[in-house]
Amino acid sequence: MIPRAFICCLVVVSIGLSACGVLNSRQLRPDELVFTPLKLTVPEFKPVVLPNGIRLYLFEDRELPLIKISGTIAAGSINDPADRTGQSDLFAALLAEGGAGERGPIAFEEYLESLSIDLNVAIDDYETDISLSLLSEDLDAGLAILSDLLRHPQFDSDRLELARRRMVEEIRRQNDNSQKVAQRLFNAAVYGDHPFGRTPTVSSVERVKRENIVDFQQKNFVPENFWLAISGDFDRQELEAKLRALFSDWEKGDYQPLPIPALSEPPNREILIAEKEIPQTTVMIGGVGISKDNPDMLTVRVMNAILGGNGFNSRLMREIRSNRGLAYSVYSYYRIGRRLPGSFIASGETKNETATEMVSLMLDEMTKIRTELVSEEELTLAKESRINSFVFAFTDSHDVLTQQMRLDLYGYPDGYLQTYRDKVTAITREDVLRVAKKYLQPEKMTIVMVGKPDQYQTIAEKLQRTIKIISQAELTGEL
Repeated sequence: MIPRAFICCLVVVSIGLSACGVLNSRQLRPDELVFTPLKLTVPEFKPVVLPNGIRLYLFEDRELPLIKISGTIAAGSINDPADRTGQSDLFAALLAEGGAGERGPIAFEEYLESLSIDLNVAIDDYETDISLSLLSEDLDAGLAILSDLLRHPQFDSDRLELARRRMVEEIRRQNDNSQKVAQRLFNAAVYGDHPFGRTPTVSSVERVKRENIVDFQQKNFVPENFWLAISGDFDRQELEAKLRALFSDWEKGDYQPLPIPALSEPPNREILIAEKEIPQTTVMIGGVGISKDNPDMLTVRVMNAILGGNGFNSRLMREIRSNRGLAYSVYSYYRIGRRLPGSFIASGETKNETATEMVSLMLDEMTKIRTELVSEEELTLAKESRINSFVFAFTDSHDVLTQQMRLDLYGYPDGYLQTYRDKVTAITREDVLRVAKKYLQPEKMTIVMVGKPDQYQTIAEKLQRTIKIISQAELTGEL
């Protein structure tokens, strides 16, 4: 038997030798470290189309006993009638809170709570989304709830009035936030009377009746207009069989998608000054952007990352915040439209005394990026930012699944995800200059300032624009 003292001596000697080895080895500098290249394989999901037209996207993930369900109806707020702007928001609230199946609002909420099911309903320009998160042991109950929401919503009248009162109160408070005021004025100036340019008012919300809510549901909640993604702890074949049985009597109809209103010609560009007695001014500059069908979409995103979409690595932030100290944050972004062109916006907040200076600097940076080649360093940082954000989009299996579903819903080309990184990598400085010249036209952009900006006449003279002053009375007029 080996004495314990001898073993202890061996351990001490071993530790000592190891320490000597560490002390004698040279520490590598960060630029000398070598890592195995990251390999990302973008998964592909092929939908199963049921006889009645429902498209299913299923992905087994047995890591946790949880299931996520995302259902999408391809209809949204873009079809709100002009005199009932805000109807879609009321619809989403009532679908979530107005009861479904045989359960009224209170019973429905208690049932969800008893099963710890998280339900969310949201609506945007083009779609209505229903999402459920639940334990895998409650899958059958979750599917039944989904079916009731789709086919048998109660749309309780009392809950409609409650949702209406909440929305009216939000409308009455909307002028408290300068950013929201700027966004509202910007949308109206850029899109005019198009649905993109409208904002709910008290009168438009009060015109919405329960029958309008029911009519929207009956016209659009049909199986051929329904997309369903489910991921989590289930057996794929068993789940598909359950879904076929659950929706077997939901008959396909003669569905006609609601028309998408076309954009009108952009109006004359004015400088809008909304007067508010506050110490700083919110600035918003921009116009109509691009849609996802634009072949320059990825290059435009890279260009915007250099301009104002990549935090402290972007030109707007570096020049206006870091170099001049005029704003805490300043940025730009393209809201890529999925059916129609979205908007381009550059925005920030600064003291009233420096608002005009910030506007001038923002426009100068737009002019600069469309007249001079960006540096190789800027281009590399922008491309790496886009590629890295793309990689992190695949950390959640359900997000990956729903992303593929929406790519199919909006008609993105096959292989969009698989070719994304290569296309971004191939973008050149000349490409960035080309798209900046084509899509950034500062002389035509709408300029909105909310606050008490000084010397805004100098910008009007420089750009040869007219100024429209929006008084506090006008701002709080017809809400």
